[in-house]
Amino acid sequence: MPDDALFRKIDSYQLPVANLDAAIAFYADRLGHEIVWRSEKSVGLSIPDQKGAEIVLQTERPAQETDLLVESVDTAIERWVTAGGKVLSGPFAIQIGKCAVVADPFGNVLVMLDMSQGRLVTDDDGRIVGNEPAG
Repeated sequence: MPDDALFRKIDSYQLPVANLDAAIAFYADRLGHEIVWRSEKSVGLSIPDQKGAEIVLQTERPAQETDLLVESVDTAIERWVTAGGKVLSGPFAIQIGKCAVVADPFGNVLVMLDMSQGRLVTDDDGRIVGNEPAG
């Protein structure tokens, strides 16, 4: 991977669902995706051949979303705007760090996030209990 590439990896592909328990029954129980973490309104599921990438089932937003990991959202926004992109929202704090919603010159909307607050830490049931130290 080139050192100057803005996006480091696909962090997650988010799918809106009306009923989280029904979605877990489908994706985890029937299709075999392991639960990595769970909150009241969302759950992260593993993608075995994509280490660290997740399918996120969530009840908060109505559209599918692709989240791309960057080293620093603040730095990425500067580079994005300089290159001709637009910032639609953010940066704003999320549990793992910072996030921004951006659009490229062609109208594609992407979500950039960093892990400046560290990865999620879960208990044995997958419930989020905090964050690992960043770094």
